Amino acid sequence: MMTALADKDRIFTNVYGFQPWNLSAAQARGDWDDTKAILAKGQDAIIEEIKASGLRGRGGAGFPTGMKWSFMPKEPPSDHLGNPKPSFLVINADESEPGSCKDREIIRHDPHKLIEGALVAGFAMRARAAYIYIRGEYIREAETLFAAVQEAYDAGLIGKNACGSGYDFDVFVHRGAGAYICGEETAMIESLEGKKGQPRLKPPFPAGAGLYGCPTTVNNVESIAVAPTIMRRGASWFAGFGRENNLGTKLFQISGHVEKPCVVEESMSIPFEELIEKHCGGIRGGWDNLLAVIPGGSSVPLVPAEQIRSAPMDFDGLKELGSGLGTAAVIVMDKSTDIVRAISRLSYFYKHESCGQCTPCREGTGWMWRMMERLRDGDAELQEIDMLQQVTKQVEGHTICALGDAAAWPIQGLIRHFRPELERRIAENTREAAE
Repeated sequence: MMTALADKDRIFTNVYGFQPWNLSAAQARGDWDDTKAILAKGQDAIIEEIKASGLRGRGGAGFPTGMKWSFMPKEPPSDHLGNPKPSFLVINADESEPGSCKDREIIRHDPHKLIEGALVAGFAMRARAAYIYIRGEYIREAETLFAAVQEAYDAGLIGKNACGSGYDFDVFVHRGAGAYICGEETAMIESLEGKKGQPRLKPPFPAGAGLYGCPTTVNNVESIAVAPTIMRRGASWFAGFGRENNLGTKLFQISGHVEKPCVVEESMSIPFEELIEKHCGGIRGGWDNLLAVIPGGSSVPLVPAEQIRSAPMDFDGLKELGSGLGTAAVIVMDKSTDIVRAISRLSYFYKHESCGQCTPCREGTGWMWRMMERLRDGDAELQEIDMLQQVTKQVEGHTICALGDAAAWPIQGLIRHFRPELERRIAENTREAAE
């Protein structure tokens, strides 16, 4: 049984904004505490510590963070004139996944954790600068971030001779324009370069040729913001939470039909029931009223009530249930939910956000949404359920980026777990038409 996280072990101590976000308040909470000493450990030592901590990317894919950092070249490659190319860190603060709202809380209440993390991570990867790509709709959050970056510059924490370490490091904040596709790392790089946000073919991977053709690593806000605390408290402390291969603490964002929706930092692998009871006051109308849960943001398949209740909330536990942890954006749906309508609405979102570069996604997302609209009303034939399933398989895995998968998975989850409901609607509609 996983034990719930103690207050002393929380990394994000101002997630609710009870204290100011500014530099002096952040330093009182322990940020920027002798950051020079962390950098003095050396680049490779920092990467090894992050590897040992077991931190996996908090943006959805769950790739080991330390390993990702180690892909960056130790010797800078040269351009066609023989000049060394700079390396860059790009921080994904786009957070356009429906249901996800954790990065927003970090940026508006604890921005210095992110800026210090950018310095630590950027130094470890020998990066010249960090670009924080923030979602266009996050207007107040961007204002806070701009101000916090300026505070860090004024205090000499970043910029020339950052923290007195002898290392020069700049942080730039770039505002996006509200495109979900720009959350994909190569589309984000394209957008940063001033081009249309469309994913690139890989290889080359960003670590080889990313922003402006230079070595680049793209990381999620939460992945970067936890790095300084891991370095201060040690990898073994962070690895003391969660199950093997699913280590550390995690910000969960719980929305929907719970008594108290919230963003809360918890230990990885906490059982779903304990998470909801401890922090959300239970399911609205009690546990018997639970219908289904989308455990990781709208792009992962739903899990029906009876399967999710005792499930460990981590990458492997949810994968075993045919879903995923994603960003840990937990969307709870009780029995008042029209589940077909809910998934149809998500289908419309993916249709709307497809960049149109790949034919299966450009054509398939619209086709799937129109099919879902008809199924919502039962205005379809039984064999069309299998046809829809077949189309999701033709989209999934056949596109440059994962948006095709994200559009297919919610529908696949619906058909897998709620096929009788789809069939009932069709039968009801046919009966009414016959009468």
